[in-house]
Amino acid sequence: MHKKITKENDGGKNTDGLWQRKNTFEKLAIAMVLAVAFSGCVGGASTSPNATDGSTGTAPGEPLPEKQKETPKESSVEKIEVYHFHGTHQCYSCITVGDYAEETINTFFADELKSGKIVFGHINGDLPENQELTKKYGATGSSLWIGTYTSGGKFGKEQNIKVWYKIGDKQDYMEYLKGVIEKKLSGDLS
Repeated sequence: MHKKITKENDGGKNTDGLWQRKNTFEKLAIAMVLAVAFSGCVGGASTSPNATDGSTGTAPGEPLPEKQKETPKESSVEKIEVYHFHGTHQCYSCITVGDYAEETINTFFADELKSGKIVFGHINGDLPENQELTKKYGATGSSLWIGTYTSGGKFGKEQNIKVWYKIGDKQDYMEYLKGVIEKKLSGDLS
């Protein structure tokens, strides 16, 4: 003889199970939105700190491992590639990361873009003709990569994950990315 416990406001209906399912669904939906926004949809943040290809494995502004702090200026920078890698189907955040990057390059680096010192592109990693470039950069999903070629013949690549945290403020995003690129153009590859 168990008595059915109900909430006062539910008109005598037992809605506890429905309430719990709704609350769980909302938490799941929020978690999914955050995961997509901050991961770049598919595997967005994956660089190895032990990479031997010149990538640092850290986002710009993060402290570098001790052995990497010693190489701030190697040679002059010959060329910088800024690539927005993405899939065929993109979410709002993925599109925004690419659009803001393109606008930053066009606004602040028009001369360098025209001369070929800076190259920008939206690269659909799902297309067969882009597989070689996608593999070269190690892009595994929607992401923004910066490749730097020096006069010493070295190539370094770096995935910039901080841009994902800045898509809510276009001006902040653009100023941040401008600073990253200016630093590299000056020869500071740290």
